[in-house]
Amino acid sequence: MDWTNIYQSRIVSPQDAVRAAIKPGQRLFLTGNVSVPQKALAALVEYAPELHDVEICQALTIGPADYVKPGLEKHMRVNTLFISHNVRKAVHEGRADFTPVLLSEFPLLFKRGLLPLDVAIIHVSLPDEHGFCSLGVEVGLTKSPAESAKVIVAEVNQQMPRTLGDSFIHVSRLNYIVPVDYPIPEMPMSEEGNSNVVEKIASFIVDLIPDGATMQLGIGAIPDAVLKYLGNKKDLGVHSELFSDGVIDLVNAGVITNARKTLHPGKIIAGFMLGTKRLYDWSDDNPMIEFHRTEYVNDPFVIAQNERMVAINSAIEVDLTGQVCADSIGPKLYSGVGGQLDFIYGASRSKGGVPIIALPSTTVLKDGTPITRIAAMLKHGAGVVTSRNHVRYVVTEYGIADLYGKTIRQRAQSLINIAHPDFRADLEKQAKELHYL
Repeated sequence: MDWTNIYQSRIVSPQDAVRAAIKPGQRLFLTGNVSVPQKALAALVEYAPELHDVEICQALTIGPADYVKPGLEKHMRVNTLFISHNVRKAVHEGRADFTPVLLSEFPLLFKRGLLPLDVAIIHVSLPDEHGFCSLGVEVGLTKSPAESAKVIVAEVNQQMPRTLGDSFIHVSRLNYIVPVDYPIPEMPMSEEGNSNVVEKIASFIVDLIPDGATMQLGIGAIPDAVLKYLGNKKDLGVHSELFSDGVIDLVNAGVITNARKTLHPGKIIAGFMLGTKRLYDWSDDNPMIEFHRTEYVNDPFVIAQNERMVAINSAIEVDLTGQVCADSIGPKLYSGVGGQLDFIYGASRSKGGVPIIALPSTTVLKDGTPITRIAAMLKHGAGVVTSRNHVRYVVTEYGIADLYGKTIRQRAQSLINIAHPDFRADLEKQAKELHYL
């Protein structure tokens, strides 16, 4: 039987797919980011009242999350390994679980059998002439869990781009095939925050980026602003857990060439992408781009093989010793470690590497009260994502603090110097009380 016959014989409706594949007591993997399989997930929510003790493992998912509505946890409970906005309330209310894990190790939990999978629900492109479907916009976090599952339910979407690299799965591995035709959700670069502050931070960061650097390009206002300032740089490369639309113009302008990369020269290496239809169309069958498993892309010892590796990551707060909190607000879980430590450590081990934590110096509480994000001490119960032993550069709109090889006294003074002026006197007072100064 050739692959076309296999393909045709396994086509089912989303309702029939979930009913045939999923039974009470099973553990499922759900593809995330902008690749959430919408039809299969909707069918699963409809089927949920007939289930019990089903666990759904996921990372970040974009879009509505009807599957974590109150009451459904009696039937299927989410175990998220990164807390996205749409499941945060469920985690805070105890209706969903959170498993802390480095993004580089996320797929290994499934691959190594720590979280054995019964079913993977994935989202792929149409098969090519050899019967291989591409995982499209989300490869890194999905490839290994999909291969580890006993059963695969796949939405095959006519509008999913065919991305290249370690990104393919053969139709013979797909137990239930659900043909769909809907646009991949778009997630434009974030514009949150004070644009003047963000622009100032970006201008400081750009001064740290050498020609020939390989960059981790995150999502959000600060990385987006940094991209706008790179026009005069030469031969930049990309090795990143994700990238977005900002790379297109820099490739077209000849700024991102990947020519001086010491690992995968000539290629953009990533695990997934978040962006607009322009990005998805540009990435379709583009030989400059290779998607790989996240356990490879985010491995610090792989990252470190890129000379001049620049990692730009954000934080919720940084204390005067250099501890970086990026996953919680005090004890209240907010997101997860993501790839921050993977890339900060990888960049620090890179020859000429530049590991950066960037954040505005203040934030505003709901009642309008400004508070400092350069703090004498982290909030009680706050999680440390990047330890004081790993941190190097910290950047706010007031400048750059280089903490590497510095004493606590030197660190405290450097961080006070880049705090908002309104808070510096109080930070200095607290630092003296703590005997940092």
